[in-house]
Amino acid sequence: MNVPNAVATAEPIELKPVPRRGALYRVRHDGKTSYLFGTIHVGKQGFFPLEPEVTRALDHASSLVLELDTRQYEPFQRALAKYGSYPAGESITRHLSPDALARLEQALAKAGIPMRNVENYRPWLVANILVGGEIEKHGYHRSNGVEGFLLSAAVKQKKQVRELETADYQLSLFASLDDAQQERYLLENLDDLENGKALQKSAGLIDAWSTADSARIAALARELTTGDTVSAMFMDRTLLRQRNPQMTAHIEAIMRSDEVAFVGIGLLHLVGEESVPELLRRRGYDVEKMY
Repeated sequence: MNVPNAVATAEPIELKPVPRRGALYRVRHDGKTSYLFGTIHVGKQGFFPLEPEVTRALDHASSLVLELDTRQYEPFQRALAKYGSYPAGESITRHLSPDALARLEQALAKAGIPMRNVENYRPWLVANILVGGEIEKHGYHRSNGVEGFLLSAAVKQKKQVRELETADYQLSLFASLDDAQQERYLLENLDDLENGKALQKSAGLIDAWSTADSARIAALARELTTGDTVSAMFMDRTLLRQRNPQMTAHIEAIMRSDEVAFVGIGLLHLVGEESVPELLRRRGYDVEKMY
């Protein structure tokens, strides 16, 4: 049978290998195995599917464990209203100094956000909204966060989904900042938006995650948690050091009940001397970094 020349000489299509992303650990104890995977909460569609080592680990797991089940919309909104908003009749305009209020008005105008849309919000929340909007303008979207991909896979495989924390607990951490600290937090983030560091920090960490660049991830983690700014101290002391021991204890409890658990937590929880992997090692677990 004659084959047309164009078909006969066609070169086979080569599929590009899926790159490693994030950081992946295998955790063993008393004959049981779990996996720790570092996630990012925003991303790009091109980051998926995740590479085979991750998908195999998830396939083998009996449960998926996340910081929060992001499908649970109502608990998050209740916590956001509780900790991110002022009581009725109060306004952010009454809680900021004149200079800080002027800076905020300029930033909102630049972002195209009317003050009336955010005046009931506390400064920490407004700062996060502005930074999130800047990141999204450059192609990084919460809808492409890793948790969504993991949840979709777990649902298809009919796995149990567990939470390490609650939305109420996570957002209550921001309530630990008093008015002066919240204003400082806002101003620091406005500075970073103006000088481009907000995008640089966020995009840098996301890009390092996307290539599993552990050296760069560690360097960026140090940058984000070092210094005397409210933002750095809050990240280091509250968002990481305060939560990591509690996460570790919950992971231990889950490993006692599950044969294999796949735990996806924010990338920075896996970095440094007080990270979740290090805390597990101190408690006698065999923790192996797969990449």
